[in-house]
Amino acid sequence: MWLIIALFFIALMGGWLSTHWLLFLCLGLSFYLAWHLYNAYRLLQWFSHPKKITLPEAVGIWGEIFDHCYHWQQRNRKRKRKLSTMLKRVRRFTAAMPDASVILSAEQEIEWFNKASRKLLGFRSPQDLGQPIVNLIRYPNFRHYLNHYQQQDSVKLVSPINPNMMLRINIVPYAGHRYLLSARDVTQLHRLEQVRRDFVANVSHELRTPLTVIAGFLEAMTDSDDESLKNWQRPLFLMNQQVLRMRSIVEDLLLLSRLESENYQIVTEPVLLAELLEEIYHDAEALDQENKHVFILKLDPELALEGNAEELRSAFSNLVFNAVRYTPEGGEITLHCYQDERGAHVAVSDTGEGIAAEHIPRLTERFYRVDVGRSRNQGGTGLGLAIVKHVLNRHGAQLHIESVVGKGSLFRCDFPLHAICKSI
Repeated sequence: MWLIIALFFIALMGGWLSTHWLLFLCLGLSFYLAWHLYNAYRLLQWFSHPKKITLPEAVGIWGEIFDHCYHWQQRNRKRKRKLSTMLKRVRRFTAAMPDASVILSAEQEIEWFNKASRKLLGFRSPQDLGQPIVNLIRYPNFRHYLNHYQQQDSVKLVSPINPNMMLRINIVPYAGHRYLLSARDVTQLHRLEQVRRDFVANVSHELRTPLTVIAGFLEAMTDSDDESLKNWQRPLFLMNQQVLRMRSIVEDLLLLSRLESENYQIVTEPVLLAELLEEIYHDAEALDQENKHVFILKLDPELALEGNAEELRSAFSNLVFNAVRYTPEGGEITLHCYQDERGAHVAVSDTGEGIAAEHIPRLTERFYRVDVGRSRNQGGTGLGLAIVKHVLNRHGAQLHIESVVGKGSLFRCDFPLHAICKSI
């Protein structure tokens, strides 16, 4: 303001001395405007080349502007140094990680990867930067996971550069439309899991023959007319029951081993759900002659799935027979199959005792029982829901469980839309 007043006073004095008021006022205004344009030009030059040109100095309001720009520049430099330090730490951290980390763009192109990606995935820098990820990891199951990662937690596949290395890959969206892909070496865990599966399968297979022999002798002794065996009828009956239970466990373990085997290929065909569930319903009725449950069937007669009939029969039978075992006498059991905009659904509900919420996440574990004594008395093996889970996984479906203690339970199998057969 003082500069403006001084310039105005000088213009007045010049106009008073020369009697050309308007001329001197125009000259003063022109000088003031030129001074502003000059400082604006200096500021523009500095903004264009902040590293080459030193921040100019001036008096008045432009001095204030340059001063604020200087402090802003210092704060920005401190922020950049801080961000640079943090970025270096993040890079050192990700470089030291044993897991491969890859940043993908919205178009699923590689933007950055760490050192572990070279070892696990065979990526090279800078050749692979900007490449679509599917050009470097060429597996159909990976491509499917990339398009359906919201419905699938992870995918396990062989390393692209080492056939003896097994990787588990996860994809997490972040920062809008970018993705973080992480790959972990699970070779040792995969081998241990394979050893466990082979051990269970071999032991179950070896137990089959002696159990069959024992069952045959027990049956012969039970049906014998020998007077000396009459006092042994009760022990023989109990032994026969336990042998049958052991054979049931062995058969379930062998089925689980087949379902878990990577070499066990699924053979699909159109399966009419209403027909399959009606057959299971008749089997359940034969099993349920004592408790006299009320069965309610709500079946879509035209709904069909592309799947393996025997595997689906095993899964649905386990759900229905569980409902029969754990529903009190006179209770209701509902079999319902239907489709909606999300896919096809097969639901088995009952009015049994229900299951507490803390047990539900573990129900599909092998041999897990809510009530061990009661489950054994009912003839359960503890493997039924594990079989259901594996069958559904092989069909791209999921098991949904709802239960309220004292009111009953609902077990629903949710199949994707693409599993529905258009016609049969």
